[in-house]
Amino acid sequence: MPDHDLTTQATKPAGVSFDDAPLNRFHLKITALTFGANFSDGYQLGVIGIALTLITPRMHLGSVWEGLLGASALIGIFVGSITLGWLADRIGRQQLYMLNFLLITLASIAQFWVQGPGLLFGLRILIGIGIGADYAIGPTLVAEFCPRRHRGFLLASLTAMWTVGYICSYFFGNWLVGFGGDSWRWLLASSALPALIVLLLRIGTPESPRWLVSKGRLDQARAVVAKYIGENVDFESIVTPVREGAARGGAGDASYRRLFGADQWRKTAFGILYYNCQVIPYFAIYTFLPVVMAKFHLKEGFLGDGLLNVFLLLGSIAGLWFTARFSRRGFVIGSFIVMALALGPLGVWPGGPTLVLFVLFLLFTFTMSAASNLDQVYPPELFSTALRSSGVGLLNGVSRIGSAAGTFLLPMSIDHLGFSFSMTALAAFLVAGAVVSFVWAPETSDVVLE
Repeated sequence: MPDHDLTTQATKPAGVSFDDAPLNRFHLKITALTFGANFSDGYQLGVIGIALTLITPRMHLGSVWEGLLGASALIGIFVGSITLGWLADRIGRQQLYMLNFLLITLASIAQFWVQGPGLLFGLRILIGIGIGADYAIGPTLVAEFCPRRHRGFLLASLTAMWTVGYICSYFFGNWLVGFGGDSWRWLLASSALPALIVLLLRIGTPESPRWLVSKGRLDQARAVVAKYIGENVDFESIVTPVREGAARGGAGDASYRRLFGADQWRKTAFGILYYNCQVIPYFAIYTFLPVVMAKFHLKEGFLGDGLLNVFLLLGSIAGLWFTARFSRRGFVIGSFIVMALALGPLGVWPGGPTLVLFVLFLLFTFTMSAASNLDQVYPPELFSTALRSSGVGLLNGVSRIGSAAGTFLLPMSIDHLGFSFSMTALAAFLVAGAVVSFVWAPETSDVVLE
């Protein structure tokens, strides 16, 4: 990054607003520390799908247990996002930002000793609770600290780390399970290592100054701004919008019912619907990618799911540029249209040439990965400070219930209703997402957060 972007406090222009302060090392650090949840989520989702190839025959699992274990972390993410996101609006972001990764670390290690699907299911729910809490709190902290000019790119980079985690799990997991036996235990327990690193690095993270202002703790907020953003930042530039947002929504009330009040319900409804329409096809397909790939009659390796992982990574990187280049509204509508057109033929034309269908699936993979960058950008921009963690948690939590349902139902749907019906149903969610976004999607690029 150019040196002029890493402006020291001594050279910042006097009276610069909080949202327009130059990007500094702390902004990059708080973003990097939040990478942990996204990397862990991608890694956790990837390893369970691979580990199940050994666990299923060893534990004699049927499709119900297979679906439950595949969806277990998603169920936990729902609980963690909903409950701990709400709690973060009441008691603050900083403590929960630390403790959630302690839970992830301990539960990940404990997976090594499981003997049956029930205990594994419970541990993965605990892991999901920790990840869900971070999904609500991490993007909230990044959005509340970072300057608006760079906010979209930094938030979008969080989703890129999900893809990195998923791809790491794919390559490492497939190498490790090749040893057979109990190698799946080492694979599941390996997720404790990145979680422990994140936990240690987060020691000393400050509280959000916007949250401190919303609670009337102005002296503490001023001290955080001076230490981490700059002594010459105009403190009123953060106080005024936070107070205005609180005045419109009812200061001090962090209950979920406010998310459905007259001034907020449309944004909340859009967030829930767009998020679910996007992640249901994504999680369902990529949790059971080997099953889906088998329908293309492609063998494992670079020409099959390995190439798809390459397109996942390329799409994630391209999505960073799309987020910075296009409006939020234009990006979300356009991506839904492209994904629906790419996935739809797999359902309505299942007997088509394998090469054609696979190219369409590559396009779907690339676009879905790119569009997923918005999942960390849009939610924190939709809500005011008093409701931000609750709102982000609600959107993440409800989306994970949809994802868990899709993940749980996909193998049974393919078994009983057929691959064609299953892919058509998933494409229908993408069409619905395009319609919802066209009607309700707000433009939040470059807004000053309240």
